[in-house]
Amino acid sequence: MKKLLSALLTLPLVLSLAGCQKTEKPAAAASSEEGKVLNIWTWNEEFWGFLGKYYADEKVDEYTLKKGDVTIKRTTYPSDGGAYQDALDAALLNQANAAADDKIDLFLAEADYIIKYTNSDATMDVKSIGVSDFSNTYPYTVEAASDAKGVVKGVSFQCCPAAVIYRRSIAKDVLGTDDPAAVQEAMSDWDKFNDVAAKAKDKGYFMIPTTNATYRVFSNNVTSPWVVDGKLNFDPNIEKWMDQSEDYVKNGYTAYTTNIWGDEATSEMFKTGKSMCFFGPAWYFNFSMSNAQDPDKGCFGDWAICQGPQPFFWGGTWMLAATGTDNPTMVADIMNTFINNEEVCDHLVKDEAQFSNNQKVNNKYAADATYGNDFLGGQNDTAVFAELAKNIKFQNVTQYDQLCNEGLQTYFTEYLDGETSTREDAINNFKDYIRTTYPGVTVE
Repeated sequence: MKKLLSALLTLPLVLSLAGCQKTEKPAAAASSEEGKVLNIWTWNEEFWGFLGKYYADEKVDEYTLKKGDVTIKRTTYPSDGGAYQDALDAALLNQANAAADDKIDLFLAEADYIIKYTNSDATMDVKSIGVSDFSNTYPYTVEAASDAKGVVKGVSFQCCPAAVIYRRSIAKDVLGTDDPAAVQEAMSDWDKFNDVAAKAKDKGYFMIPTTNATYRVFSNNVTSPWVVDGKLNFDPNIEKWMDQSEDYVKNGYTAYTTNIWGDEATSEMFKTGKSMCFFGPAWYFNFSMSNAQDPDKGCFGDWAICQGPQPFFWGGTWMLAATGTDNPTMVADIMNTFINNEEVCDHLVKDEAQFSNNQKVNNKYAADATYGNDFLGGQNDTAVFAELAKNIKFQNVTQYDQLCNEGLQTYFTEYLDGETSTREDAINNFKDYIRTTYPGVTVE
């Protein structure tokens, strides 16, 4: 897998390349010349679930939907370690030779590597297939899905401003209040955040569940990318995250040093957890915090959000149109549905706790004084995210970001856990990993 990925990254991709909610499903324009099988590639079930609820007519099984006389199939690989990219790259290289029913029609990509695909011939101009109204989408989502010449290759169904997600009960004990405005004032920069961490420790709590919890705040605020002029680059903000991680382990401000998706870190979401702050966008607390929502062991409603020390965004899922698709009409219809169909976007906000990629819909809920998220104790999270979304900039990104981000956290965690003797050794191990993974990148 690694050898395949390395080869693909050093050469350009040259290709000619049910639901419980009741809603009126969009009707795709029919074309007898288009394929009867539409293939979608994903790394998880999030968007697939929304597609089944708000677009397809019927759920056949875990991997199959029906829309009219078209069968929609998904192929899924895990994201970790670049496995999804590896498999997708191999399939895209075979796109021109694949049988019609096996061609990739639509595939998903994340912010950490989307430009690898938008700047290749593996993706096509979505305006050419009928996706042209971006008036209600957030500008950065269009920029992220565009190639270097400004040609738009896809759309995102979500906007991902992120926030501190904190336990109300712990905040009350530590700060004397759980009010989002007061909590924000108490930790509006990193010095204040660290001061609260010390207070939390004195009360028997942890500030964060794992050192990796704050990583995305720092990495999303870098002033330079991971690779500059072909060379591996350490931005000062990455260094600041490493400094903070060492301090938090030394001072006992973090419960663990594990991966944020690990069982130990996510166990801190239970009501027995002692960690005050998690970090993430709307998709994090509605898709990744299932432990907090557990009816027996969870703490549903004992949460709130605020911006925290720095504004940031995290992730997002983009739908890209694959060159060679034999279903361009339905591909365009899916894209238009999830950015411009206000009824569908309304369901994403109201019923899925998403922050949609439709500003008109989001602003409607942001201005609604009666709207609130029960998970967040009734707080209007859409109003908070609508403000935070104004700060999002898509910059300093490279096609190498996923494995650079994953790799640094992995090797630095080994140091924090005592498996590597020095910080310098951890960094050197990371550099060796990059040399092997990306032989085209110069590592000094």
